Amino acid sequence: MLLPIIDISNQPLSIDFIKSLDLVGEIILRIPNLNDTTLLTQFLEKYQLDKYWLFPIKEIVPDNIENIIQFLDQGAQKIVISGSNFLKNDNISTLPADRLAISINSHDLCDEELIKKLSGLASDYLITDVDLESLSGKFFQDLNNFIQNVQKSITTFSMVAKVGIILQHENHDIKYSLDLVKNLSTISADLVVPIKYLTLDSENNSQLNVADALTCTLTSDRPDGLFITVVVDERGVALGVVYSSTESVKEALKTRTGVYQSRKRGLWHKGATSGSVQELKKIEADCDGDSLKFTVKQFGSGFCHLNTRTCFGGSKGLIALEETLQNRKISAPSGSYTQRLFQNPDLLRSKIMEEADELCSATTKEDIAWETADLFYFALVKCVANDISLIDVEAHLDKRAKKVTRRPGNAKSQWDISAKKTTEIDGDAKDNQIPVNIPCKSDIIKMQKFKLSEIDSKKRASLLKRPIINSDDIMARVRPIINDVRNKGDAAIIEYTAKFDKVQLNTPVISAPFPPEAMALDDVTRRAIDQAYDNIYKFHDAQYDRSTLVVETMPGVVCSRFSRPIERVGLYVPGGTAILPSTTLMLGIPAKVAGCKEIIIASPPRKDGTVVPEVLYVAHKVGASKVLLAGGAQAIAALAYGTETVPKVDKICGPGNQYVTAAKMLAQNDSSAMISIDMPAGPSELLVIADNSSIPTYVASDLLSQAEHGTDSQVVLIGVSLTPEHLADIEREIHEQASRLPRVDIVRESIPKSFILQVNNMNEAMKFSNDYSPEHLILHIDEAEKWVDAIENAGSVFIGAYSPESCGDYASGTNHTLPTYGYARMYSG
Repeated sequence: MLLPIIDISNQPLSIDFIKSLDLVGEIILRIPNLNDTTLLTQFLEKYQLDKYWLFPIKEIVPDNIENIIQFLDQGAQKIVISGSNFLKNDNISTLPADRLAISINSHDLCDEELIKKLSGLASDYLITDVDLESLSGKFFQDLNNFIQNVQKSITTFSMVAKVGIILQHENHDIKYSLDLVKNLSTISADLVVPIKYLTLDSENNSQLNVADALTCTLTSDRPDGLFITVVVDERGVALGVVYSSTESVKEALKTRTGVYQSRKRGLWHKGATSGSVQELKKIEADCDGDSLKFTVKQFGSGFCHLNTRTCFGGSKGLIALEETLQNRKISAPSGSYTQRLFQNPDLLRSKIMEEADELCSATTKEDIAWETADLFYFALVKCVANDISLIDVEAHLDKRAKKVTRRPGNAKSQWDISAKKTTEIDGDAKDNQIPVNIPCKSDIIKMQKFKLSEIDSKKRASLLKRPIINSDDIMARVRPIINDVRNKGDAAIIEYTAKFDKVQLNTPVISAPFPPEAMALDDVTRRAIDQAYDNIYKFHDAQYDRSTLVVETMPGVVCSRFSRPIERVGLYVPGGTAILPSTTLMLGIPAKVAGCKEIIIASPPRKDGTVVPEVLYVAHKVGASKVLLAGGAQAIAALAYGTETVPKVDKICGPGNQYVTAAKMLAQNDSSAMISIDMPAGPSELLVIADNSSIPTYVASDLLSQAEHGTDSQVVLIGVSLTPEHLADIEREIHEQASRLPRVDIVRESIPKSFILQVNNMNEAMKFSNDYSPEHLILHIDEAEKWVDAIENAGSVFIGAYSPESCGDYASGTNHTLPTYGYARMYSG
C-alpha cells in the first residue's frame, strides 16, 4: 500500500481529497518544527484527520520533548524522529515506542551496528532518500532483511510494523507507479507518496490513483476477481459481508459512502433506494491482503434488506439498550418510569449515585455483574437524554488511550476513603467506619467552562457541533401520518388531534371572518400586540422593493426583473409549552406585506378545542382566510397536500419540533407535493460575546432568554479576557435569575449543556462565532458597532448592552424566524 505525505506549509489543499485519503490509513504530515504549533493547529482544525504522523523538517532537540508529549496527547498517531537523533537524545527513549517512527537514511542500512541498535526501538520506520534504481538487487535484499528483523523485534507491540520508503527527489522527477507499490508490498513495505502525485480521478494517468494503489496489492480467489468485504459499524460490530472491486472502491473513496460491487447489478450504492445510506469512515485490508473491511456509520433501518441492523439479526448488549432508550426518549408512555428518568434530572442523578454505591459494595461475581449492568443502564439514560451516543463515549476512551501524560489518579477529597478510614461517632473512634459522603444535587445552575488556549482542535470542533438529532426514527414515524392525511383528509387530522392533543374536533378548520368573542383580549395585551404589529410591519414593508429593475445589457436588448407574491402560504405556529402570537406576527406580516392572496395558519388547539385568542387576533389582523386546528406532522401534511377543508399551499413557513421539521423536509422532497419550505429548523440557540465592559445582569438575561425555550436549547458565552471576578458575577447572575423563572426546570436541563469559552481577544471570539453561526448573536462589548463588519454568519445580531434579544423576539420590528443549527451559513432570516 502507500503512505501519503503532505507538506502542510503548501496550502491550499482540497478538503474532499484529504478526507478521502484519511479513509485509507495514516497520513504523514511534514511540519516545519515542533515549536511552531499555529500552522499545525490550523491545518488540523480545517482537515480533521483521523490518524496522522508528524514528521518535523527541523531536527528534534531535547527541549522538544514536552512538545512531542503535547502532540501525542492531542491525538498524533506517531512522531517521526531520525535514528541518529534518537540514539543521542536520552529523553526520547522515555517516550512510548509504539508512538514513535524512526527515520533512517538509506545509506545507513549497510551499517549493521546502527541498524542493530535501532531495531525494536519503535514500531514503525521510514527509509529516506532511496534511489529508485536501487530498488532491486542487493539493496532490495538488505531492505527486505531489515523489514523482517523489524517485524520480529516488535512482537511486544502486538501489531505489524509499517516500513515506509521515501524516494530521492534531487536528481530527477519520480514516476510513482502501481508496479512500484506492488513490488514493495512483496516485502511488506509501503511507498511514501507526496500528495501532489496522488489522485482519485480514474481518467488521470499522470498521477497514482489511490484506489488502484490499495487494490493492486490484494489477491482474490474468485473467478470474477472481486474482494470479500466485511462491513462493520463504528464500534467494530459486523453488519454484513459484501463484495468490492477496484471500481467500487474508487467510487466509495470519491463519495465517502458505502459503495460495493453487486455480483449481478454492477456498482451498488448502499441505501440509494431504501434510504439506509452509509457514511464511510475507514477502508482497511486484512493481514493476508485477500479481503477488505469497510467501517461505516449506518443510517436508516439498518444494513440488511430485512430491515434489521445487521445481516446476523438484531442488536445486542449496549447497542440494543441504546436503541431502546433512544426510542423511549421519544415515545415513552406518559408517567412511566423511563419518562420520569428522562424528564427528572434529580431522579436520574439519584439512581446513578445509588447504583454506583451498590456496585462499590458488591462482592460476589454475580452481584458485581448485576450492579455494573444497572449502572450502565442509568449512565446510558443520561447519555441519551443529552444526545450523546456510545460512539461519542468510545471516542473519548480512544482519545485517552493516545495520551502519553498520565493523571495522578487520586480521588477527590469527598471520595477519598483512605483519608476517612476513621470517623468520630459520638466521640468514639471506630476503625473501618467509612462515612456516607455522597453529595446531593447542587442547586447551582451553571454552564460548562473551557479555555480556547487549553483545548485541542477536536474539542473545538465538538463545541461547534449541535447535539446530533437522529432523524431516522422520526422520519419513520412521520411518513405514515403524512400518508394518512393524504389518503383520509380531514378524518385523519381529527383522528391524530384526538390521539396526540387529546382534543375531539368536529371540524379541523375555522374560516374567516373569525368570531369576535373567540379573539377577545384584555386592553394591555391587545395594545402590546398592536404595537408589535406596527413595528414589524414597518420594518418588513421597508424591505419590499416594489420597483422593476430595467437594464439594457447591450443596445436594443432590455432585461427587467420584478417580483410577484407567492399565491398561497401555510404558516405553522407551534403550541405546546407556550402561547406564541409573536410567531404568528413574524410569519403573517411578511405574507401580508408581500401580498399573498391566501394565508392559512396552522396551530394546535387548546384542550377545549378552541384557538388561542392571541393567535386568532393576529390571524385576523394579517388577513388569514383559515386557521387549521392541528399541530405536528398532520398539520404540515394538510398544508402540503390539502384536504376537504384545508387548501393546498405553495410554501410552508414556521418553526416546530423535530416531527414538524421532518414533515416539512419530507413534503419538500416529494415532487408530487409541489411545495417549498422556509428553512430547516433546530432548537433555539444564542451566542453572547462579552468583555469586561459588559453588565453581568444583562449578559445573564440574554443567555436565559433562549435557554428557557426548551431542554434542547443551547446558549454560548464567549468571554474576551474576562477577569475571574467578572466571570463569577455573570455565573452568579445566571443562577439567581434562572432560579426566579417560571420555566426554571427547563433551564436546569439546558444550561448545563451550554458552555462558556474564554478567549484572549476579539479576533478569536469572532472566528469562533462565525464558525458556530448562531441563530442569535449578541455583542456585550465595548464599541460593539465597530465589530459588525467582522460578522459573517449569524441569524440576527444585537449590538450593545441596550439591545436585548427578547426585543427582537417580540416587538422591535426584526423577524425571529431565523436559521438554527448552523444554517446561518446558508440561510437568512
